[in-house]
Amino acid sequence: MRRKTGWMLAGMMLCAAHPAGAQNQSQDQSQNKGQSHPVAEAQALELAKQAIALRSVAGPGNETAKVAALFKAALVKGGFAAEDVEIHPLDDTAYFIARWRGKAAAAKPLVISGHMDVVEAKPSDWARDPFTPIVENGYLYGRGASDMKLDAALAIAALIEMKRQGYTPRRDIILQFSGDEETTMKTSQIIAERFKNAELVLNIDGGGGSVDEASGKARYFTWQGAEKTYADFELSVTNPGGHSSAPRKINAINQLSAALVKIGAYRFTPELNDISRSYFDAASHYEDKEIAAAMRRFAANPADGGAVATLADNPAMVGKIGTTCVTTMMNGGHALNALPQRATANINCRIFPGHKPADIMAELQRVAADPAIRFKDVSEGSTASPASPVRADFVAAVTKAMHKIHPKLPVFPSMASGASDSMWYRALGVPSYGASPLFMKDSDDFSHGLNERVPVANIAPAITYYLSLFTDLSQ
Repeated sequence: MRRKTGWMLAGMMLCAAHPAGAQNQSQDQSQNKGQSHPVAEAQALELAKQAIALRSVAGPGNETAKVAALFKAALVKGGFAAEDVEIHPLDDTAYFIARWRGKAAAAKPLVISGHMDVVEAKPSDWARDPFTPIVENGYLYGRGASDMKLDAALAIAALIEMKRQGYTPRRDIILQFSGDEETTMKTSQIIAERFKNAELVLNIDGGGGSVDEASGKARYFTWQGAEKTYADFELSVTNPGGHSSAPRKINAINQLSAALVKIGAYRFTPELNDISRSYFDAASHYEDKEIAAAMRRFAANPADGGAVATLADNPAMVGKIGTTCVTTMMNGGHALNALPQRATANINCRIFPGHKPADIMAELQRVAADPAIRFKDVSEGSTASPASPVRADFVAAVTKAMHKIHPKLPVFPSMASGASDSMWYRALGVPSYGASPLFMKDSDDFSHGLNERVPVANIAPAITYYLSLFTDLSQ
């Protein structure tokens, strides 16, 4: 998921040495006896490791097509017809579609959505080589471990397990993986257009559970029913320049920097929708006293300045209370001894549903208040999308599946601060729900960052969860 929120879970000891948090998570799952699926669990771990070893990064040497070939081989060996598993090259990447044909050919299909590509990782920056998977101290390390090669492997292993058990779906099950979700999303858009007749989409690259930092126990699970719109705006200033020995009052870098300071200090009007209000009300019961009080006050009144200030200061909450924009890149000047002729910066925005990117860019222009600065929308791979409806059949199925591994755990909706392939389906009117079963502590979330990892204790309960969810929604 480009720009991800975190998650993880617990359940199975695949390594003798577990950190305290991983041990606690496993203990929390000890009540789920009789739900072990050892063949699927072992396959999921091995398949995830093989996928992590493939450098599916955009650009020269992109091995996304090899990930697709790996997944196809696993599914065909597991009983899928070879002709029902497609790999489509596109530019330097590829996308993947597998169909499990159901008994009712006219029924709308269930789509399981994810992606195979990962963000760049430089080995020199990591403690371990990012493309050499390793299980250590209860964690699977490697680029894509949490985003989202383990989840892909879990879904594949669960579908093969369903075949092994003799299940036949009523409606077709479509397993699809895009190849450029982390970049331009060309394949994401193509796939969504192809399956715009889907009954619903389970996006296994979103949603998930919260784990208590101190106890390591699961606190609650959220499924994602909406997400913010991703946008990039380029700001540029040009100037005749000149010799650095003769400074001038107007300097392109200084002009741009002054505007960026204003934008950095600016706060968009906080706001709510039904899904985010529900999240704040429900999740407030599991936060510390100050944050919990602010969440409840904000849910009651998004204009409560004190509540907004408290939530805005919390990195885990600031993206949930409205549109955010932040400077992510800057470039300026052309020589050490010359006045800059050009300065540019990128402002990355996550726009609250209901707002057009053009309106947000116009608001930033008003904040910068400098007509010399040129604004340009340079977004790629993004579209605005509405929230998905709160469908009773999905809510019942996801709650049932989660309670198989975490009895009585609170389950409620949330809105993603990041963006995912769900946007393309929602924009076409197809309901899409982030539904990954992975739980994690906030402090363990290293997706898109250094030393990405995921607890292997996730594997057993995730298989149980997927078996239940995929079965119920394909009947």
